[in-house]
Amino acid sequence: MPHPAKLALEDGTVFTGVSLGVPGEVQGEVCFNTSMTGYQEILTDPSYRGQIVTMTYPQIGNYGVTSEDLESARPHLAGFVVRENSRLRSNFRSEATLSEFLQEWGVVAIEGIDTRALVRRIRSAGALRGVLSTQDLDDASLVAKAQASPGLLGRDLVREVIPDRPCDWREPTSSWTHLNPQAGRPAAEVDSGPHVVALDFGMKWNIPRHLYQQGCRVTVLPGTCSAEEILQQQPDGLFLSNGPGDPEPLEYAIGTIRQLLGQQPIFGICLGHQLLSLACDAKTFKMKFGHRGANQPVQRLADQTVEITSQNHGFAVDEDSLPSELEVTHRSLNDRTIEGVRHREVEAFSVQYHPEASAGPHDSHYLFAEFMGKMGARR
Repeated sequence: MPHPAKLALEDGTVFTGVSLGVPGEVQGEVCFNTSMTGYQEILTDPSYRGQIVTMTYPQIGNYGVTSEDLESARPHLAGFVVRENSRLRSNFRSEATLSEFLQEWGVVAIEGIDTRALVRRIRSAGALRGVLSTQDLDDASLVAKAQASPGLLGRDLVREVIPDRPCDWREPTSSWTHLNPQAGRPAAEVDSGPHVVALDFGMKWNIPRHLYQQGCRVTVLPGTCSAEEILQQQPDGLFLSNGPGDPEPLEYAIGTIRQLLGQQPIFGICLGHQLLSLACDAKTFKMKFGHRGANQPVQRLADQTVEITSQNHGFAVDEDSLPSELEVTHRSLNDRTIEGVRHREVEAFSVQYHPEASAGPHDSHYLFAEFMGKMGARR
């Protein structure tokens, strides 16, 4: 007999379904992702820390899970919501079912609710705080808990997901290994490439995989490192990673980036884009319900090219606050928000979307080559 579960929102709405993961109760901001696939990458993306993620596609889990598709060592989201969990997994790479993965990692999840109605409510009211529970099934109690939950504004969630020590990254993308057996290069050859220090604020593993694939020697440092600690690594370039939550409380990261501007090329993605903008004295704002999905259209303003991108962010750079030294390079075609900036005076640029996620599938790979070119010009 399936165990009942409930999802309650701060506006008083309660959805009743059945448990898909482990028993328990979690709270977080309820958001939605429009991707048809990629649920395992979503589950293990540290950027979802503090959020209860709803998948809009009606059936999730039909190709199972595999260790090759992890974006971090474990799931980081608060909870998971689907319309229907597939009991069958059809994929030669599959190692386990979605429900087995959720139970192994202690994820509280619910299925069997009207996810279309939930998403319509979020689109109308904006992202809402919620509580997902298999333990407390009293509607009034759950709504009160949702209303008392902290939300994302003003919280430093990065400290909850960053690594506790530096590491040297030497793993290519799995697809690259398949297409190019030389991807597993000897250490001496790797060490001859540009040295990138990647500041990890909750970084997806596919990012250092792509940097390594481009021929970089990649050193991953916790996002709390100081400018002095970064410069001790003698980097040819600095990468600023994605990560969870509100960027404005991260004064330590903003100050470090400000000190490093102009000392080496800088490339930022997602939260890294927001932090680079904040370091240049721009501001950010919380979006109504954010951009989360693998089919987000972005226009590259230099030549009007449209890129299909993967995105996951609930905050954006405020265009009215943009300083004169930052030029907008990319723009969302859905709501015209800023999707990329370039510094006019030093070698620094960033995008709000995820070029390593291959949504296009190759639309945005030029950004890694551009970063390589900027580092090569300085060597």
